[in-house]
Amino acid sequence: MNAIRTTPPRPLDVAAVFPQLAPLARTATRLHPRPGAPSLHDSSIGGPLLWPADEPWPHCDAPHQGGGYSLIEVRAERRARARRAMYPDGAPDVPHYTPEEEAALAEIDWDAELPDGPVPMLPLAQFYVRDIPLLRPPGQADLLQVLWCPFDHEPMNMPRTALFWRSAAAVTDVLTSPPEWPVVEFEEYVPVPCVLAPEQVTEYPNSLELSEELREQLKDWSRWQAADAGVDSSYAPYPESYYHSHLSVAPGWKVGGWPQWGYTDPVPRLCPACDTEMDALLTIATFEWDGGNRSWIPEEDRAAASSRDDRYRDLCQPTAVQIASGHKQQLYICPAAPEHPHMELMQ
Repeated sequence: MNAIRTTPPRPLDVAAVFPQLAPLARTATRLHPRPGAPSLHDSSIGGPLLWPADEPWPHCDAPHQGGGYSLIEVRAERRARARRAMYPDGAPDVPHYTPEEEAALAEIDWDAELPDGPVPMLPLAQFYVRDIPLLRPPGQADLLQVLWCPFDHEPMNMPRTALFWRSAAAVTDVLTSPPEWPVVEFEEYVPVPCVLAPEQVTEYPNSLELSEELREQLKDWSRWQAADAGVDSSYAPYPESYYHSHLSVAPGWKVGGWPQWGYTDPVPRLCPACDTEMDALLTIATFEWDGGNRSWIPEEDRAAASSRDDRYRDLCQPTAVQIASGHKQQLYICPAAPEHPHMELMQ
């Protein structure tokens, strides 16, 4: 994990302009995933898991309907796209598929009936506490593993997730060939293996979680002018939008911090086992940034993010994961007992 990503300083110190925000500051860890070849011993998105050979692999036993994409085909096409991206001006001597990929694709029986039974889950993420100290694991655990089922599930039509805390040192015999389902519902549910560059940043709540008084202050353009904050005058009709886009919640994959809202208003997040208010654990994001929050683009990516070179086309969507039409999937855990059942929301 040698890469470094640096979030530019926020355009202004919002807590100095609105002091009521100061006690609401939270630390989040931006993960900054980038396609790579993570190992079992790396924190990663979509990489291999340090999974004990004698422990059953997680399966999803909910009903599943069909499946639109072959897992073999999804991975072969991803590798082919990555090869083509290396030659933006075209390279006629580079085959679309390698001989090995063509052989694997030829083995797919497109008319075969899908097997019955529970669906093996896919690795989604693996986090070592040494890389992300913001995690607060139970007991002696120092590793969090997240898996998901590559099919939509009710009630929010997104993948079902499973969390596992463990001690990395206790895993001496590793499962090298986890079971896999031959198809997935959407190719966007197969994450591109990514290495991480964790970075801690400070966040403030989404405006929907603020008091009515503070929300009204954020809407008052005269307060921004009085602070001589240098906010673009185009935000004058709706300065709270500037707060939302550039000063509150960081975009992209992250651990901890404040959750983003918008798809729904804030809802109570109480532990189903003990009624404790739950904490944000992981944000599974479709995009690392978009046209409205480009101030969050890391310093190291700013030149590439402005390039029209095809090699950088997917820079803001490095994992290839997509939640619904571009939303986020948020996971919450119980701070009193992280091993209690977690909660999932779409935003």
